[in-house]
Amino acid sequence: MGTANKTYSLGRKIYRFTASVTGVIALLIILWGCTANDFNAGAIAWKTYSNTRYGFEFPYPSNWTSLAAPANNDGITFISPQDNSVEIRGWASQELLNDQESVKKIKPNFQTAQGVSGVMVVEVDQKAGSMTLTLTQSQVKYYLQGRSKSQNFQYYYRLFYYIAQQYRISKF
Repeated sequence: MGTANKTYSLGRKIYRFTASVTGVIALLIILWGCTANDFNAGAIAWKTYSNTRYGFEFPYPSNWTSLAAPANNDGITFISPQDNSVEIRGWASQELLNDQESVKKIKPNFQTAQGVSGVMVVEVDQKAGSMTLTLTQSQVKYYLQGRSKSQNFQYYYRLFYYIAQQYRISKF
């Protein structure tokens, strides 16, 4: 009976090791795809979305379609002409007093070309991948998010990152 337990235990250890190695390899493949140098911003025709209510702007590919803007004019969503599950969203909102305390605990990890520091969060699960930039200036929280299906996220990561770098706040 002791040998069977040792064999079973060894089998579980091998399975766990294989599962963790597989997870690491998958993460490395995603990250390698995200850092691929095949993105060329100059090859894309750009338009600029400008939000007059909150004073922010960002570029987007000129062939992407905008969805109907909300009545409160807090932002916009653009979708890819090739795949309507790929979207770029930009919006802003007045910061609540309780939000100010929580934002101070998160250290900035991203800076726009304009020099505004913010927090960039990249999340990929089995269904979707997203990159969300949050900037806070003068009691206003600014957001930019790129989303796609998780299996395609590596192809859009560089596009989303470039747009985040070019995000501008005119009231800054």
